[in-house]
Amino acid sequence: MKQLFLCSYFAGVKNLFKQYASKKQLGKHVLFIPTAGNVEEYRGYIDEALQTFADLGFQVEVLDVSACDRETAQAKIFQSKLLYVSGGNTFYLLQELKKKQLLSLIKEQVADGMVYVGESAGAIITAKDIDYNKIMDDKAVAKELNDTEALNEVDFYVLPHVGEEPFVESTQATLDTYGDQLNLLSLNNRQAVLVEDEEVKILEGG
Repeated sequence: MKQLFLCSYFAGVKNLFKQYASKKQLGKHVLFIPTAGNVEEYRGYIDEALQTFADLGFQVEVLDVSACDRETAQAKIFQSKLLYVSGGNTFYLLQELKKKQLLSLIKEQVADGMVYVGESAGAIITAKDIDYNKIMDDKAVAKELNDTEALNEVDFYVLPHVGEEPFVESTQATLDTYGDQLNLLSLNNRQAVLVEDEEVKILEGG
């Protein structure tokens, strides 16, 4: 069964994930990919996500896809039952995953039962294509990215941080530009979307 837990801000949905992990009996080991944050000035959300997993009793293994070879990255993902992909620059993240030929592997593992947790950029790349996110993220940092086709795991396009600073203007501009063309799914920092095969549920956190 395909299982995705997608959000804008992982630390903001801590209790939702706690309930989800407990219900699904996810085990206590997570493979944590912080790569999207490599090109960002502010990376506090990565520390917060690490702390959230620690608070919930998870053993975290960090895998920076950009800093390891393809074989290592593929082996780690192949062995993982729970994969977390952080926020940051979506185009850079996609570039690094493609350079290590990880997209098809992630899709295979998700189909095989691996749970995928995506925060912000990590949620956006589950769409068919991420070009719509160029208003919010700088494409120029991903100089080796030849196309923006992504995981194609969902039939919607996550738009994270709606109504949240400092993304109020860029999310609104994305809605104005693509709202009529794409099936945008807006999330604030206290919401998550749960995908179980074809079923899609929005969860509201406190």
